[in-house]
Amino acid sequence: MCWKLSARLQKQIGKLQVCAESLLAEVYAFEEIVARMADEINILKGLKKRPVFKPSRMHQEAATTEAEKPTSPASKKRAGSAKKSKTGELLISRDCIIEPLEPIPPGSRFKGYSDFIVQDIVITPANTRYRLARWQTPEGRTLKGELPAELHGGHFGPTLVSYVLYQYHHCQVTQPLLHEQLNEWGVGISTGQIDAILQKGKQAFHDEKDAILSAGLALSPYVTVDDTGARHQGNNGYVRHIGNEHFAFFQSSQSKSRVNFLELLHAGPPQYKINTSALRYMKEQQLPNIFLDALRNHAQLDFTNKNDWHAHLKALGITKPNHQKTSTEGALQGALEGLHVATNLAIVSDDAGQFNVLTHGLCWVHAERLVHKMVPLNEYHRVDLASVRSQIWKLYADLKMYQKQPDANSKVSLAKRFDTIFKQKTSYTLLNQLLGRIHQNKAELLLVLERPNIPLHTNNSECDIRDYVKKRKISGGTRSDTGRRCRDTFTSLKKTCRKLRISFWDYLLTRISGTDHIAPLPHIIAQRIASA
Repeated sequence: MCWKLSARLQKQIGKLQVCAESLLAEVYAFEEIVARMADEINILKGLKKRPVFKPSRMHQEAATTEAEKPTSPASKKRAGSAKKSKTGELLISRDCIIEPLEPIPPGSRFKGYSDFIVQDIVITPANTRYRLARWQTPEGRTLKGELPAELHGGHFGPTLVSYVLYQYHHCQVTQPLLHEQLNEWGVGISTGQIDAILQKGKQAFHDEKDAILSAGLALSPYVTVDDTGARHQGNNGYVRHIGNEHFAFFQSSQSKSRVNFLELLHAGPPQYKINTSALRYMKEQQLPNIFLDALRNHAQLDFTNKNDWHAHLKALGITKPNHQKTSTEGALQGALEGLHVATNLAIVSDDAGQFNVLTHGLCWVHAERLVHKMVPLNEYHRVDLASVRSQIWKLYADLKMYQKQPDANSKVSLAKRFDTIFKQKTSYTLLNQLLGRIHQNKAELLLVLERPNIPLHTNNSECDIRDYVKKRKISGGTRSDTGRRCRDTFTSLKKTCRKLRISFWDYLLTRISGTDHIAPLPHIIAQRIASA
């Protein structure tokens, strides 16, 4: 009897253990769900989520015996060490021969040197006193020596001027820190002189920056665009980026309207022209027919001055702000046909309305981000969101493959898959509405099917414009118009040099010293685009 009771008790205990393990598993599952929901709430609030630690692989390394490890000399080198010598191309300033400490026995043979290269820099003031000889001729005239041209009449040499510009515009060093650093190194320079180096006498740089945009728009098949905030004189302003893999151009202003963007595409004084393209744009934007006829039938169709254009609009009775805006946008776009802008130039943007001109393409990353930001309300929504995102990224990967090998069959198939993804109906009503809105941009998202050479994203602009975000956090905004213009100019030149694989330091030193070691950047851009 006791044996039967004991067996029955053990059986019950076993059932309880199984039940307890099942309950513990459910508790762990619920804890994980709660933790994930807390992570999502933190992300939505802009906070950090839990750190994810990858499992240690120490046990795998310990399991590998010494006999199993390769013993060849090549295997002992770290990855990448066999590519090239890191010191092979260094310019050696001086050789220092070190003999052995022990006396060399008679009969020893010299076996050469074992080289050990140490890199260092020398930071010391280099002050030059130019003594300009003065002579007086018998006629009473005074002859005087002249300073070297690279000094431009200033008291600071080209290397120091280049260093100040490089540190400020490339390394994000503020003026107070620059002043403190140079004074500690023994350079007698004031904050006012640093400000003058950064802003005065930079017209040649401004001209080269403007020429970069002209060359880029004239020869490039596409550009990517973006804008961000850039405060000026204590007020909110904007900076706009235009560029591709060959150049970068920045321009700050107080407006980010479509008119402002079209004026920027003119790469110079804006021009206004009434032609077929301008009238078609105005009609699409629903400008009243009475104003369309007035603009079309007027004797003067070309304007090269902004004041004359606005006076012309008022004379025709076009006085409402929205009508003036539409007319100006159309006239600016019509004038682009006769300027330096490449035929059928594609503009790829993040769907900001001001960029929707000419041949317009959209960024897939920004489109998918709208889906990624949606918050599911239940598990069914979560599953549908994950499925839709997976379908979008698979289509994106196939579009990238199409860019490498475009063909007609793939083009039709990819267009059908686009319709299938963005017309589908899920259990999430808000997701269905979003997919429908994205589907309305089909032509712009699938522009790559017609133009395989354009990018599928605006990552180029996103990366380039990050400099202004850093400057905004470090230095705030600009105070003078000259300072804002210099910031735009040198950021454009720096980013363009980086894309062309030109040292920005060498570029600055070349331009300031007046040598011709580096050709004008617009010429290099033209060569790179032609070779591409």
